[in-house]
Amino acid sequence: MENYLVTRLGVALLCLGMAPAALAIDARVEGVEEELAENVEVYLDDLDASQYRPERLEAEVRRLSQEALRVYGYYSPQLRVRFDDAEAPTEVTVDIDPGAPVKIERLAFRLEGEAAEDRPFREAIEAYPQAEGDVLRHAPFDALRSRLARLALERGYFDWRFDERRMEIRPWANSARLSLTLDSGARHRFGEVSFSGQHIEADRLQNLVPFAEGAPYLASDVATLNQRLGETEWFGSVSVRPRLDAGIERLALPEAPLGLYHALDVEGEDPLPAPTPEPRLSRAALAAAGQLQGPAVPAVPIDVVVTPADRHQFEVGVGFATDVGPRTRFAWEQPWVNRYGHSLDHDLFISAPEQQFTGTYRMPLEDPLRDSYQLQYGLRNKDSEDTRALEASVEFGRRWKFDNDWEQLIYLRSTYEDFTQAGVSNQVVLLYPGVRWSRTRSRNPTFPTWGDRQQLTLQYSSEMWGSSAEFLRLNGDSQWIRMLGDANRFIGRVGVGAIATDDFADIPPSLRFFTGGDNSVRGYAYESLSPEDEDGELIGGEQRFVASLEAQRRLTGKWWLASFVDVGDAFTEWWPAELNTGAGLGVRWISPVGPIRLDIAHPFDAEDAFRIHFAIGPEF
Repeated sequence: MENYLVTRLGVALLCLGMAPAALAIDARVEGVEEELAENVEVYLDDLDASQYRPERLEAEVRRLSQEALRVYGYYSPQLRVRFDDAEAPTEVTVDIDPGAPVKIERLAFRLEGEAAEDRPFREAIEAYPQAEGDVLRHAPFDALRSRLARLALERGYFDWRFDERRMEIRPWANSARLSLTLDSGARHRFGEVSFSGQHIEADRLQNLVPFAEGAPYLASDVATLNQRLGETEWFGSVSVRPRLDAGIERLALPEAPLGLYHALDVEGEDPLPAPTPEPRLSRAALAAAGQLQGPAVPAVPIDVVVTPADRHQFEVGVGFATDVGPRTRFAWEQPWVNRYGHSLDHDLFISAPEQQFTGTYRMPLEDPLRDSYQLQYGLRNKDSEDTRALEASVEFGRRWKFDNDWEQLIYLRSTYEDFTQAGVSNQVVLLYPGVRWSRTRSRNPTFPTWGDRQQLTLQYSSEMWGSSAEFLRLNGDSQWIRMLGDANRFIGRVGVGAIATDDFADIPPSLRFFTGGDNSVRGYAYESLSPEDEDGELIGGEQRFVASLEAQRRLTGKWWLASFVDVGDAFTEWWPAELNTGAGLGVRWISPVGPIRLDIAHPFDAEDAFRIHFAIGPEF
């Protein structure tokens, strides 16, 4: 048996290897140009001459060519077909006289049912690109049919049908009559939204539903609900489905089974007469009755099935940047800690100049995605340039997210900082309120082709409530990314900051301003630009200004070349006499975690000839 199978397999492989390769015939089109010629070539592109006898091959070429011309309105062409070899052709030339085109004599598009008053349907018909008298093209008519059918499903007309759908061609008269009638029926409304599998309070989930029961059905609202549930990060999987099979037919009664005795055939005995079934409504009758007595507006219940996300999630990251050198990050996230959807995140960041541990406890309110309280706490140790600081802080705030994507955070922060700056040591306790507005928008977050980010923070501290220093601090940044064509990308940045205070010696390093580094003024070391004392040590600035313009050009594939100019400084009095400037070239490679950036920058106001900057990750 084994030998037999091996033999059969060998013969099959041999036959396969000897089979001639199928080659498409080359087609040349004469007599017509541009889209007509291109379409004929497309139709003939996969024609294999070896599959046809010579006379059958010519008929197939004619058939395909005529089909290709019809979609552009030419129904009476004259064709002359020539092959390079009558017996084994490899090339065909089709000489075409297209003749007179078919023109549209009448357009008759109608809407019936509730869709007749639904604006997107009317706009789809009004946007039809052809008018009576134009040369017929098939594509717009097919596109309109598809558009109306898609709108019917997207907007809840689940009983829709085309009462008329006809393209009547009269080649002898070179005319066409197009007729299309859509009967949408009644528009369905949203029914009850039911959740199953959830571990979060049902009221919290209902607040995420973007529609009210009884509202007109929209598929986009169903997608929005699915997206919102995913954004909470409470669930490992989310399934949102409209229930469209809950029709009246489900109430039709099944056939009544016979009793055990009447199901037996007992020889020699007369079986008992079968019981007379009680009158029942048939399936069709019950459906008809339901249509007479059913609700005027059909409802679509929405079934949501979710599974809980992993309660504990861990992430470890290792990286390198010239600002801080090797760095390690360990994150522990709890996307939900109770049935109210509270979450807890912890983050540990370690590098040579800075070590930081932070935690955030979030308490969502009525609208979980837009409204919440949050408690933040953290420890930070910093040893960089002329700064030595140990900081502990606690912050409690209220967050809102608005419809225009702006976020607002109002908070109260308490900070203890033990620091030494330029040889001067101090310990301060600060208690100050603040407000921060921010917005980030981008397309393709890993390597944005369009995007912008803005952030503005205001903070105020006063000795009246026990703070060690009185100050008003403002800090703002804005960044834009735009594309010009497919191969040119531009990035612009502007940042400003200022502190108004009479107690600058009591302002800790975390609130003073320093510039320089990968994301500031390239060509200078990390936070190496600020006012200096008499010994040349950095003391930090009361104001800052930075600006940058970068142009990128695609080299090939995922490789880009960058050129940039950065200016900026931290200073004591606005405006500085001069700004530090750095310029240079760089390369970008788009990795799965964001662009890998390597820059060589020349500082114009320092002794260094150049400085290398390296970083990994998206700009936003």
